[in-house]
Amino acid sequence: MVNEIIRSRLSLLRAAMEKAGVSAYCINSSDYHNSEYVSPYFGVREFFSGFTGSNGTLIVTQDEAGLWTDGRYFIQAEEELRGTGISLYKVGTKDAITIEKYLLSKLNEGDVLGFDGRTVSASKVKKLKKELKTRGIGIKYKKDLSDGIFERPEFPKSPARLISKDIAGKSSAEKLSDLRKEILEKEADGIFLSKLDEIAWLFNIRGNDIPFNPVLMSYAYIGRDKAMLFIQSDSVTEELRNEMLSINVELRDYSDVKSFLKSLTMDNKTLVSTKDTSYYLYKTIKKYSEIIDAESPIETPKAVKNEVELMHIKKTYLRDSLALIKFIHNLSKNIGEKPYTEYSAAEELLSFRKAIPEFMEPAFDTISAYRGNAAMMHYSPSADRPVELEKKGMLLVDSGGQYIGGTTDVTRTLILGEISEEERFAYTLVCCSMLNLLYSRFLSGATGRNLDTLARIRLWNEGFDYKCGTGHGIGYMLNVHEGPHTIRMQNAGSDPALLPGMLVTDEPGIYRAGRYGIRTENVLVVREDILTEDGQFLKFENLTFVPIDDRGMDRSIMTERELSLYIKYQTEVCNALNPYLTDEERVWIKGYAGI
Repeated sequence: MVNEIIRSRLSLLRAAMEKAGVSAYCINSSDYHNSEYVSPYFGVREFFSGFTGSNGTLIVTQDEAGLWTDGRYFIQAEEELRGTGISLYKVGTKDAITIEKYLLSKLNEGDVLGFDGRTVSASKVKKLKKELKTRGIGIKYKKDLSDGIFERPEFPKSPARLISKDIAGKSSAEKLSDLRKEILEKEADGIFLSKLDEIAWLFNIRGNDIPFNPVLMSYAYIGRDKAMLFIQSDSVTEELRNEMLSINVELRDYSDVKSFLKSLTMDNKTLVSTKDTSYYLYKTIKKYSEIIDAESPIETPKAVKNEVELMHIKKTYLRDSLALIKFIHNLSKNIGEKPYTEYSAAEELLSFRKAIPEFMEPAFDTISAYRGNAAMMHYSPSADRPVELEKKGMLLVDSGGQYIGGTTDVTRTLILGEISEEERFAYTLVCCSMLNLLYSRFLSGATGRNLDTLARIRLWNEGFDYKCGTGHGIGYMLNVHEGPHTIRMQNAGSDPALLPGMLVTDEPGIYRAGRYGIRTENVLVVREDILTEDGQFLKFENLTFVPIDDRGMDRSIMTERELSLYIKYQTEVCNALNPYLTDEERVWIKGYAGI
């Protein structure tokens, strides 16, 4: 079936390309701050492709179009691109064609690649420009060709909320002092910040400019003796104004950032993270100031949670786990007795979270995926296309919350009734894989790439794998995906060591298109373990207190160690939950956990 809406939009874009003298046009998923998730204002790629995933790049020429995305979205993208005339390019697969190779094969000397330079990071453009230059291919980055075609909604804006020191663990003044030490160490005069969660963390402020991510559209410049926060005037509250005044931070309008950067002088050395700053602003800074290209000195301190943050996080994860337990118990009692859909199940879970006083909003769109839909890693249920749940098969629920005191992320695959032996086999392998990483010990200095195999080896031994990373960092009342660390097999370009205080997810899975998807996800915090003559060892502390559904487990295929770890985990979880459960829930959870 031909998708005439998308094809007509692409025709309008091609006409704009021809008028602008652009041979190929690139549209990515980002906003002006290289954010992973964006407000509807920046939904340009979705508008021209129909693909709704959070990660993807669309390339359009006069003759064809292609969309590049990663393994989380292969199945989803195939469905959403059907009939659009857009080809899917699967990033990370064998013989995958990269965007760079594609452009070099399609463009000739004298051709021009166009893109909105405000939405592409400087590091990506610099790398791409270098390759294109060898073939005489130019770039145009100052014009957004979607103007006049894509009707943008209102630019996002929300009031700023201050986070007190007893929640943040460290005042903004203290964080600024630490940052200035880094500026001096790098022999710079200041640092320009564009990444929204870094700015929110540094100034202890939160907002609602991006769905699920409590950040504000903002920029910041911190010099040796002055600091400026560029924020929309509608976002400034009296409380924020007074707080910034008390720590000598000047508030300026969000739109003033370019004029400020033009006021810099060439004897000024500015720290800039080119992976986080748009090419457009990078070129502006470079014209007026000397740039020191460096990794952001905020990334690691933000990722290493302090003890005050960890205290709140542990309380938050227990409350969040209890909400999920109450949902699972309710679903287990009522499935087959009252109607459920994927969407109504997600709404019921949300209602349990909303009962927690500290709850603010979901951390992301809940994935509630029944049977074959669960093979799509980032599937979203819809009230408009209800999928009824039956007392058979499996329901994968990946959900989380933003709380005053933490950001949560948890996945459980729930057994609704009879499942096949193949599904039970896969379910058991996924559980064993999650536990093997959770209960591992590793030497200080190890990276997520070093540890990724611990989660995959059980699956590999049986010929299974999953086309995504095993784990990601998590923010504190911030973005659910946070760097710099990950746990993944693929080379992500940066692979920092795991440090005590870092949060990371542990989420192996098995996905079979059109049949089933299984994922079990816990959040862990890195802690110090034993010190021996060979060095300091680290371990993980579990934060997620939700048992595995024992009805999905086949204990006969588990090794002695795997069975021991499984019983240990189920027991620890039930003991932690026990004081907060009703008598009925205590009886039920022991049977559910198989202990």
